[in-house]
Amino acid sequence: MDQAAELFAERGYHPTSVADIVESLGVGKGVFYWYFSSKEELLAEILKSSHQDLRRRQQQAIADEPNPVERIRLGIRASMQWFCEHRKHFTIFQFAASDERFAPVLRRNQEVAIADAVRHIKDAIVEGNIADQDPEVLAQAVVGVVEQLTQTYIFERSEPVDRAADAAVAFCLHGLCGE
Repeated sequence: MDQAAELFAERGYHPTSVADIVESLGVGKGVFYWYFSSKEELLAEILKSSHQDLRRRQQQAIADEPNPVERIRLGIRASMQWFCEHRKHFTIFQFAASDERFAPVLRRNQEVAIADAVRHIKDAIVEGNIADQDPEVLAQAVVGVVEQLTQTYIFERSEPVDRAADAAVAFCLHGLCGE
């Protein structure tokens, strides 16, 4: 999956064939079809797997943090750091967003990301750190800011991840808490 992700990110999904993938690994097509029924199934699995890896990183970053606002801060930073380290996956996510075949996987990944953020936002509302507003709207905003600043500042402008994360955290926490 790592090799296929690398090829998809470098060459694009459509130009990369199953033959290209197996050739780059030095194996036959039979090995590929032992694990995946199609290139589409492989990409869907890459999307799922990379999202699980991102969530693991986020969960490690916030593990024992009792303060929900600090969990949001740490989660934003962990997300942006992960994307910086896994640029190929960000590129693949962008392609997949343009192809309806992968919409269900991306929707599910997005639903999980929003649900994770909603949980922390609700905790912060209960503690009085965030005004009582629709937590899903706020979660959508946080996720959108992280994605946009990652795209613009880390990938397009090659800004240091810490600088982009500082901007995302400052903007989100100001919007959420008035900090």
